[in-house]
Amino acid sequence: MTEIVQESIDLKPETITKKDITFAWLRWYYANEIPHSFDRYLAASLMWGLMPILKKLYKSKSELAAAYQRHLLFFNTQITWGGGTISGIMASLEAVRADEVYQNKPISIDNDVLYNTKAGLMGALAGIGDAIDSGTIQYIFIAIALPWAQEGLAIGALFPFVAFVLYQLFVGYYFAQLGFKLGRNAATEVVGNKMQMIIEALSILGLFMMGILAASYIKVSSSLKFTLSGKDFIIQDTLDKILPGVLPLVVVMGLYFYFSKKGLKVTRALIGLTVILGVLAAIGIL
Repeated sequence: MTEIVQESIDLKPETITKKDITFAWLRWYYANEIPHSFDRYLAASLMWGLMPILKKLYKSKSELAAAYQRHLLFFNTQITWGGGTISGIMASLEAVRADEVYQNKPISIDNDVLYNTKAGLMGALAGIGDAIDSGTIQYIFIAIALPWAQEGLAIGALFPFVAFVLYQLFVGYYFAQLGFKLGRNAATEVVGNKMQMIIEALSILGLFMMGILAASYIKVSSSLKFTLSGKDFIIQDTLDKILPGVLPLVVVMGLYFYFSKKGLKVTRALIGLTVILGVLAAIGIL
């Protein structure tokens, strides 16, 4: 008679390492917009990013399935500041929960705590991330590459994309590790005083870059000239001596005040600006 030996399954959670957090962040970054859906948005991306960690934490099929399900609820945030931080925080909280389950302790990290943590952070961190990454950093890279693009160099087209991806990978890695290390306290670090100083510095740098772009690539000049007492007066030469680039500045500030008063109505602004500049050119002012 053959004796059947059934192996016992060790349900003890494995230790989560920095390598695991890095891998989870890279999976989230890669899959960020691939399974985007109307009802869950980016939840499937986060769950797929956390899958290797959840498999190390939950050896029971029922607990693993439940972990998958709770991370498939609606989730939407910015990819680095939000996604990186929250990926690390979720890994940290799940590690605590898995240990409580294994030791049959009262569950302090229940489904509500996990989801409310995500829901409370995803909007706030997305606002910061969008303002810094999409509103400042990518335009700094574009400004750096513009001279190369004007010269017809391929690096002028490639540099902004490559540099922005490398920047996001580094920043997201940092926040994922920070989120895992500090747990829910990581959010305080992300929006703390030091980070606010960095954000303010980047905003100022972004304003400088926008000013440089306006002065360098917006070309508006006056063709107006007249003769007085036998001497030719060229208006543009006079303006250049008083304040170089004053006409491009007037155009940019005019658009700024228009957007401030009327909202970001880009098409209407472009049409209006074209008409105004066309009329000024027709009567010989520009």
